[in-house]
Amino acid sequence: MSDGPSILLESARTYLSRGYAVIPVPARKKIPVIKGWTDLRLSERDLPAHFNGTGNIGVLLGEPSGWLVDVDLDCEEAVALAPKFLPPTGAMSGRPGKPASHWWYVCEGAKTRKHQDPATKKMIVELRSTGAQTVVGPSMHPSGEQYDALDGEPAVVDIGVLGAAVAALAEAVIERRGGRKDRPRSQAEPLRTPTFPATDAVLRRAEAYLDRIPPAISGSGGHSQTYAAATAMVHGFGLDAEAAFSLLRDRYNPRCQPPWSEKELRHKVSDAASKPHERPHGWLRDAAQHGPAIDVDLSRFMAAPAISTDSPDGDEAPIDPGPVPEQFLDVPGFVSEVMAHNRQTAHRWQPMLALAGAICLQAVLAGRKVRDERGNRTNLYVVCLAGSGSGKDNARLINKDVLFKAGLNELEGNEELASDAGLVTAVEAQPAVLFQIDEFGRWLKTIGDPKKAPHLFNVISTLMKMYSSARSVFKGKAYADAKRNKVIDQPCVSLLATTAPEHFKQALTPDAMSDGFMARLIVFETGEMPPRVWQPEKEPPASIVEAARWWGGFNPGGNLNREHPKPLVVPTTDEARAVFNRLAAAADAEMERPREDVRSIWARAEEKACRLALIYACSRDRENPVIDEGAAEWACGLSEHLTRRVLYLAHEYVSQGEFDAKQKAVLRAMRAAGGRMSRSQMCRVTQHLTQRERDDVIENLKETGRLKEAVEPTAGRSRRVYELMP
Repeated sequence: MSDGPSILLESARTYLSRGYAVIPVPARKKIPVIKGWTDLRLSERDLPAHFNGTGNIGVLLGEPSGWLVDVDLDCEEAVALAPKFLPPTGAMSGRPGKPASHWWYVCEGAKTRKHQDPATKKMIVELRSTGAQTVVGPSMHPSGEQYDALDGEPAVVDIGVLGAAVAALAEAVIERRGGRKDRPRSQAEPLRTPTFPATDAVLRRAEAYLDRIPPAISGSGGHSQTYAAATAMVHGFGLDAEAAFSLLRDRYNPRCQPPWSEKELRHKVSDAASKPHERPHGWLRDAAQHGPAIDVDLSRFMAAPAISTDSPDGDEAPIDPGPVPEQFLDVPGFVSEVMAHNRQTAHRWQPMLALAGAICLQAVLAGRKVRDERGNRTNLYVVCLAGSGSGKDNARLINKDVLFKAGLNELEGNEELASDAGLVTAVEAQPAVLFQIDEFGRWLKTIGDPKKAPHLFNVISTLMKMYSSARSVFKGKAYADAKRNKVIDQPCVSLLATTAPEHFKQALTPDAMSDGFMARLIVFETGEMPPRVWQPEKEPPASIVEAARWWGGFNPGGNLNREHPKPLVVPTTDEARAVFNRLAAAADAEMERPREDVRSIWARAEEKACRLALIYACSRDRENPVIDEGAAEWACGLSEHLTRRVLYLAHEYVSQGEFDAKQKAVLRAMRAAGGRMSRSQMCRVTQHLTQRERDDVIENLKETGRLKEAVEPTAGRSRRVYELMP
């Protein structure tokens, strides 16, 4: 390895900044020799002492690295069959002689599982988790080959889904080698016959999905629950009626109380196959084939139960506003044209990503050139929550292409920000700039704990200052050498960032919610994984490039516009002012709540609406922009909706300690199950907890009035059930 020590140390720092625990491994070795390596937790300060030579880097798996796990494919057959069985992920690695032999996931609660050939006892595939480690690039294999770096975003998958997929992969390898072919009944033998057209991978995923659907309980909506399960199989996964029936009979019906008769089950399948449905046929199948693992969601199949909005601290809990209404996707003019071009070129059409990208493009084009009557500029910090493989690159590529074709590529900043000093230098060179950053989750994690990556935390702090300096002057750090002091007049920095939803939720800590950076973000979420379509590459329409060039040549401040901008003042109508005042009054009312996190987020709701309305006006009519009632209604409605959604997510995921986090996880599982669970179901969904932890959580939820326990008689032994309190 050239520049061995420096590359090794820098790589270790990069892994650590992503939340991965690293350990030293001897050069060209795969096994660490340092005593107590499973308990070793190195900080950034410790790294130079351990990675100062030409050794290797190991990543601790499982809990020490945020439940990062490695599916290690130990044979050629496993590598060849993996795409048919393993959930897709954005992170795969290997080495030249064994490419794509490591598939990386985030899988909470996963345990190490080894699958060997029963005849030769040689390893086929291994799911590695807590207690294990894997050597990663730029380390060297004993053969002299260099390992690939662990790049990309690991998919977040359910423990049951990943475990079943790895086991199925091992079985397939054994069968290909001519080994054991007999399968237990629980694996749904009839589905393996040529009678059914679905592939093994689809059937495995359908099995895993069905296993997570709560069973039907007599007297508790059992008919609707079973119809929902049948609809998921027939319509969601696109299985034919016989395959769906076999799955329901073998995997679902034994858990129902009491079980359905064959006639009743077939009737449910027949109804599900013949009735119209809101979602497209095969939507679960297509999402499962092309995207990350799917959470069980029956909300479109059956009526949702009423869920209590009482918060344990006595404050009213926020209500989930749901997906962004379609009317907010309609922005006339430039933004609409960019979104239309996105749709014509996207392999997966994601309207929210298209909207986010288009408004950020308009924001940077109008940066330092327009303002509203109160001094608001167009700079926005937009974060999009999108899983791996969801098509999040298209919006960024369109922005890059449009700016390049218009001769304005200097408006796009670097895709990585290594330090706050580097950020300031970049903005000094180009004060109106759009940074497009992927995998932003590791940045967000530093908000609540700056010790994880101080350099990223300093970048966040600088971005906060620049956000508020758009109407004035940004002054950087003070140095003894006056030449190093930076002063930037009216910087207009915009941000278009993407991150996995789970990483964003992990960043929702009490400190982060009270921090000013989270309040400055406009957070967009993608919906379900859309089906992949074939789209040819297309040049951006001439009208889009022409509009970008127009903005490039628009200089309201004359020749001194770059040094000291004098932006065009966009007028606001009286009707628009009334709309802004209504949002401000609503935000003020929300800020009267005692919780600091609520006040922090609502404090900037109107400010973000003003910036959005300014962008709307520029998009609709660049030569004579006006913020009228339509622009204000759109901007205020979108800002309020996204604010309420972030607060709802915070209520669901922000915890006051480890015990509270466990309670919230149980409550989320209860809601996903329809508000009711048997004891056995509860044990399954909380298998990551010890029995004592589970009992402590349940007792506390009962004492605080959020959960009710009852004993129900059955044909055999009575059973315990839990219900969410209304």
